[in-house]
Amino acid sequence: MSHSAAENLQKNPQSPAFLTATEALARLRTRELTAEALTLACLAQVKERDPLVKAWSFIDPEHVLAQARELDRIAANGNMGPLHGLPIGIKDVILTEDMPTQYNSQIYQGFHPRIDAACVSILRAAGALIFGKADTVEFAAAGGRKALTHNPRDLERTPGASSSGSAAAVADFHVPLALGTQTGGSMIRPASFCGAYAIKPTWNLVNRDGAKVYAVSLDTIGWFGRSVADLALLYEVFVPEKVSVAPLDLSKARIAICRSPVWDKADPATKNALATASQKLKAAGAQVIDLELPSPFEKLVALQYLIMRTEGGSAFLAEYRKHYEQLHQSFRDHVDNTDGTTRDQLRRAYDISAECRARFDEIAAGFDAILTPSAVGEAPVGLAFTGDYVFNAMWTLLHVPCVNIPCFNGPNGLPVGLTVTGPRFSDPQVLVAAEALSALFLGAA
Repeated sequence: MSHSAAENLQKNPQSPAFLTATEALARLRTRELTAEALTLACLAQVKERDPLVKAWSFIDPEHVLAQARELDRIAANGNMGPLHGLPIGIKDVILTEDMPTQYNSQIYQGFHPRIDAACVSILRAAGALIFGKADTVEFAAAGGRKALTHNPRDLERTPGASSSGSAAAVADFHVPLALGTQTGGSMIRPASFCGAYAIKPTWNLVNRDGAKVYAVSLDTIGWFGRSVADLALLYEVFVPEKVSVAPLDLSKARIAICRSPVWDKADPATKNALATASQKLKAAGAQVIDLELPSPFEKLVALQYLIMRTEGGSAFLAEYRKHYEQLHQSFRDHVDNTDGTTRDQLRRAYDISAECRARFDEIAAGFDAILTPSAVGEAPVGLAFTGDYVFNAMWTLLHVPCVNIPCFNGPNGLPVGLTVTGPRFSDPQVLVAAEALSALFLGAA
């Protein structure tokens, strides 16, 4: 482990900033901890660490404290929402009425929308404290400006993209929870690189109104936490369905190991993590099956890219028309379709994707969980390259729920995550499986 990585793993166990969201919420509910005290602890962590990590594009400490004090006043009257007092970071491509939303774009510097995105409104109504705007790559898209954020586990390495600020803020104990988005691999890959838990829910399960569109058939709002229980907290707020799922008994479970059609891209760190996971599952009594997907799935990584680039053309047309000179060449290329994608190719991509979604749901229904890589390996050195999302693209296109569990380390002592997935709309079951698998992998470490 590098010197910077070792330093960044140190924490103060006495500070409320280092509680998981679940732990903090329990103390907030009993009034053992006030929203103001928790917020002050988070702000102190930001003051100490963010000059190095650079997770945030905007924070107003006085406004944050005013929110906390108001939440404490509400609590004193006996009114607490399901997320009462929890500070939550918001990726800076999601609208916030009381903070700028700048998309890391020179076009939108200082832009104040004066309206909340639907997901932010839901959080506020649940009693959450909207803490600040987390840095992102420009428009949360491929190309354009990179985030200034560094990986908190090793400041010389990338945190991943495009939800880089959100992942780093949670992993570095600035906030217990943060929203992100994923179009290719921008939730799961940063979570793996930074050592955070994250969920990319089933596509379209969380309202995307007010989040910058990149590829409408791929974009998904998700979130980061420090435990599977933290992820479940927000899931229950965003998806108010009454689904009861029993804990997963691994000694009776059928777990698929899916190396995926791009297995040749995996570094030894990821190969070792998946092999170790398989060994531990077998030792726990689970039935472990190697899952090789049928041949049509081999096309999905390329088709995800084709769809993302083509849909991005319409997403950036307004900026292209109004701010052409200020718009990065990458986004002009989306609009100009420099890839030369035809409508027939796009139609065929949609058809193959739809066929594979239905087929995968049938395949996945035979397992209690599917385990697959979250990233190629450890976070790359430098900020110019945010890492390859090749291990995420297929799952994003399939619209399935994905949960990163950061349970392994690579040769440099940096996190290497694995993804738990399943059929579309099986999010509660995937979360339960992720809880059991995380407990096994961490408990046996």
